[in-house]
Amino acid sequence: MKTESCFVDEAVEMLLNLRKAVPLVHCLTNDVVVNYVANCLLAIGAAPAMIPDKNEAAQFAAVAGALLVNVGTITEPQAEAMRAAVESANNAGRPWVLDPVAVGVLSLRTSLANELKMKKPSLIRGNASEIIALAGMEATGRGVDSTASMDAAHDAAVSLARETGATVLATGPVDIVVTEGRQTVRISNGTPMMTRVTGVGCAQGAIGAALVSVSADTHSAGVATALLMAVAGDIALENAVRPGSFQIALLDALDALDENEIRQRAKISL
Repeated sequence: MKTESCFVDEAVEMLLNLRKAVPLVHCLTNDVVVNYVANCLLAIGAAPAMIPDKNEAAQFAAVAGALLVNVGTITEPQAEAMRAAVESANNAGRPWVLDPVAVGVLSLRTSLANELKMKKPSLIRGNASEIIALAGMEATGRGVDSTASMDAAHDAAVSLARETGATVLATGPVDIVVTEGRQTVRISNGTPMMTRVTGVGCAQGAIGAALVSVSADTHSAGVATALLMAVAGDIALENAVRPGSFQIALLDALDALDENEIRQRAKISL
């Protein structure tokens, strides 16, 4: 069994490895936040690429360090591109992350996410309601907003991890990371201000893709995904208390993340 300090050590190491490797992350993501997601990846030290065409997406998924599939503004052509990119990534042995935005509420995204979750994602990241819906339980979300409890999300995350073999990150007031057969990790960093800025969750999924590209341990990468974004949120709130300035402060905080900040601020429990 790992200790809390072990997960912190691994998060620090992964961040350093990410910045050394500068992994190329292929993002098929929410149209509303493409620019912000790209900037968050640049801020933390990765290299973003947004290539939506079906044929090019499949080609690029085979050479990128990792792939993000986010169904936030899904259309039928985008769904085809996502299927092609996932198949290509899997054939090339590239890790990929599924972000099931607003599943359980609308039919196209729900059907697609349920299809893709069985295609071996390394990490599934979503809010409590999204994880509950993707696990096949009763959804309680309102669009992209979660109205579900974290206790319910934990049970759903465990079920989803067992079903898919993926590490599951359920985000909320306390983030929860589970993988079948391994301990549940809870991260209590972060601020409600992160829910008042468009794109924070989407950017977290992209950062998760960057981290699984530099670590074969998807459970630890899931913990690092939650921890690094949440610590950056804590730092940003000290410099900006309104949503507009907070959005920019979060970019600066991701860039400023270092070993000392992570070790001093980490709030992890097992």
